[in-house]
Amino acid sequence: MDDPRITDAIRDVRERNRVATASKACRMLSTSGILGYGFPESSLESGMRRGVHMLGVDGGSTDPGPHYLGSGKTLNSARAMRRDLQLMLLAARRHHVPLVIGTCGGAGGTPHLEAVAGIVRGLARDFGLRFRLATIEAEQDKAALVRAHGDGRMARLTGGPAPDPAAIGRSERVVAMMGAEPFAAALDGGADVVLAGRSSDPAPWAAMAMRAGLPAAPAWYAGKMLECGATPAVPKGHDCLLVDVDRDGVVLEPAAAERRCTPSSVANHSLHENPSPCIHVEPGGILDTTDCRFEAVSDRAVRVSGMTWDPQPYTVKLEGAELAGYRAITVCGTRDPLLVATLDDFLARVREAVATKAAALGIAEDGYRLMVRRYGIDGVMGAAEPVRDARPHEVGFVIEVVAPDQDTADAVLALARVTMLHTDFPGRLCREGNMAFPYSPSDIAAGPVYRFSVFQTMTVDDPLAPFPITYEDL
Repeated sequence: MDDPRITDAIRDVRERNRVATASKACRMLSTSGILGYGFPESSLESGMRRGVHMLGVDGGSTDPGPHYLGSGKTLNSARAMRRDLQLMLLAARRHHVPLVIGTCGGAGGTPHLEAVAGIVRGLARDFGLRFRLATIEAEQDKAALVRAHGDGRMARLTGGPAPDPAAIGRSERVVAMMGAEPFAAALDGGADVVLAGRSSDPAPWAAMAMRAGLPAAPAWYAGKMLECGATPAVPKGHDCLLVDVDRDGVVLEPAAAERRCTPSSVANHSLHENPSPCIHVEPGGILDTTDCRFEAVSDRAVRVSGMTWDPQPYTVKLEGAELAGYRAITVCGTRDPLLVATLDDFLARVREAVATKAAALGIAEDGYRLMVRRYGIDGVMGAAEPVRDARPHEVGFVIEVVAPDQDTADAVLALARVTMLHTDFPGRLCREGNMAFPYSPSDIAAGPVYRFSVFQTMTVDDPLAPFPITYEDL
């Protein structure tokens, strides 16, 4: 229902959502870093007893790469998300506060949003709950994006690809990252539960605090803290975090008694996931934390103040993913000191032999990509690894082939696997296979591979226009 009838009960919800306005303070509770990561039920209960104005959790990220956006699959299992959602939904309804989740399903496209909404609808049926659900779409119409490109409303992100209409067309889906305004609008529409597609991680929290009449600077800073649950606390773990927002700053405190926030742990967390440690670009403005002060207000709580907000022309980030091929992998390892000592030459001979064998199957060398990650040498950092003179006693390999189709990827990987086993090297003593494979079957068909095809910003005149809201009275 796009325009449902507003009942007295819904008006009451609106009033409850605005309860913080009178005191010019807002308390919010986040359960963990991402929906489905899990959290202690006791922490949720402890936090809710403190009296909160909103309960929420971030639902996703680009951190796991483009696969989930391209494939439409959720980052976490339905079983894990249902467990978290059940606890959160029942707590939110029991305490009559809104439950708000951004970037549902991991990537925030339509299938991800619908997967989470389906779980919520099922929980409503199972537990006989009555509430208003708002879903906010973030997946964009490709034709509209091409028109926006033609109008000059797109800009390149540092290090990202240039805006390209062809890339938009190749994308499996493109999402826009919403700011705070769609969440505020959904709450204004009487929603008890708000599920959103791709959104800026702090946006749900910022929306709630700004609806309470609080300034943008502490509201967005609160969101930056809440988006990762209790990560600003020590010891680190997936757990619940309480944040109080007032006009001048925020106070952070973990819900679990065994954790605590310290000035150091909070300051450390404020530096994460951003090209700049202090300048955080959000839809509609910049959060500047250069002059923030971190003060312990107890042995478990920290107050942060001094943040500022600089309004900017309104832009949203676009994320799109396209099919890049199909992957097959195998895992193996060696501890032969003679092989380890001549590893670069050995792998060069392997590549050459694989190319020769693949050509005999009618597969040209430019028809696939063969990658070998060497764990124990430079498997983590690759060419950026600064330690070049150390040689371990054993090396693990992840061998990967990407090709236009799964059959080709599987065929080339099989060649690479047997060639790794039997390629000779100077001084070799073992005349049999010289690699240890932990799995049988050794070859794993990993399926479709996606890459980011759209990664840029788009100027918008109306922050609500790209993000339609649908209401359901359950």
